[in-house]
Amino acid sequence: MTQPGAPIYKIGFYTGVAIVVANMVGTGVFTSLGFQVLGTRSGFALLMLWLVGGLIALCGALCYGELAAALPRSGGEYHYLSRIYHPAVGFLSGWVSATVGFAAPTALAAIALGQYAESVWPEVHANLLSLLVVVVITAVHLISSRAGSRFQVVVTVLKVALLTLFIGAGLLAEAQPLRFAPAAPDWRELLTPSFAVSLIYVSYAYSGWNAAVYMAGEVEQPQRNLPRILLTGTLLVALLYVVLNYVFLRTTPLDSLAGQLEIGFLAANQIFGVYIGQFMGAGIALLLVSTVSSMIFAGPRIIQTMGEDLPALRWLAHRSRRGLPVRATLFQSLLTVVFIVSGTFQQVLLYAGFVLNLFTFLTVLGLFVLRVRQPELPRPYRTWGYPVTPLVFLLLNGWTLVFLLRDKPMESLLGLGTVLAGLLVYALVVALGRTGAPASQ
Repeated sequence: MTQPGAPIYKIGFYTGVAIVVANMVGTGVFTSLGFQVLGTRSGFALLMLWLVGGLIALCGALCYGELAAALPRSGGEYHYLSRIYHPAVGFLSGWVSATVGFAAPTALAAIALGQYAESVWPEVHANLLSLLVVVVITAVHLISSRAGSRFQVVVTVLKVALLTLFIGAGLLAEAQPLRFAPAAPDWRELLTPSFAVSLIYVSYAYSGWNAAVYMAGEVEQPQRNLPRILLTGTLLVALLYVVLNYVFLRTTPLDSLAGQLEIGFLAANQIFGVYIGQFMGAGIALLLVSTVSSMIFAGPRIIQTMGEDLPALRWLAHRSRRGLPVRATLFQSLLTVVFIVSGTFQQVLLYAGFVLNLFTFLTVLGLFVLRVRQPELPRPYRTWGYPVTPLVFLLLNGWTLVFLLRDKPMESLLGLGTVLAGLLVYALVVALGRTGAPASQ
């Protein structure tokens, strides 16, 4: 555990926004459009995917802002679901976050980074580069929170600057013959199963909007700053996403995008030409370092909090003299390496997206439960637009989960299998008498 009197670096507003932006802007926006184009060919419907995804993320951020201000402790959904429902539900959320929620997306970002780099420099071995990036960034975040935070701010500023340059050039480039104004068939396409399934790709791209709540205990003035961090980061990214995907669709033929992973590289070749396009592709690969970094920074806080609450996992709660969750960080990075070595990109994305959406659904539903059960609980921030805001989130998120379960049963059932495995682990720990009620109780 942390040594008495050990200084713990507090995360400020700008660092928190940088962590949220870095978690969101990364793998999904640079890779998922090619999968969306396979099922949806309307320019209007494709842009609406990103607008609806932004609406879901914004509603989620507003709801999480209230939970984060009312229950200001690191751990995210693990902490909230333990308090709202039962320690077993919180454990399942922590189990999913530890095994899927951060390790799998970190692996996807590293895999995409390697493939982007290999497209630009064919002599690069994509998997080896992915593994090297994970190892090096893990080492950076094990030095100190201050070093990790400063690194996060720098790479995120570079990411937003490059995206702004990309967008500006794309808006001036020659346009492809794709119509964005809606007609009657375009509206009908919004109600199709392919649109609902594609929302999983988009939701995955937006999934980092809740990143700051995992470090609530390390945020300066969390009741005041956490809601501001969540809303500012989400709005900034939603604007970037819609405009960036408009640029992708405006400049690059749909047939060139369909089924492809390196969307940013393909669009850069159309906008800048082959030589500058290679430079931009290399820049995108470097920017994915920011995504890997933010997830390695945020994820171990959940594992560390679980270690504090469950005696059987106490070894994961250990912090260094500088207040860093060293063992939890190493544990998550080891899982990331396993995903890189054994996983395939699209299946892992759908699998992770289903499980993560399931637990964000339960968390936002918990906002209603908490208001009914604990109306006297101090709430420095209340969800704007309640109850409409959480209902919009639940309806859109639930609709997506139903269609994904129907159209992609293998990935969905694998996700449910992961949840079941976590329930068995929890039951085993309880049966052995090595668990206790969470410290958040």
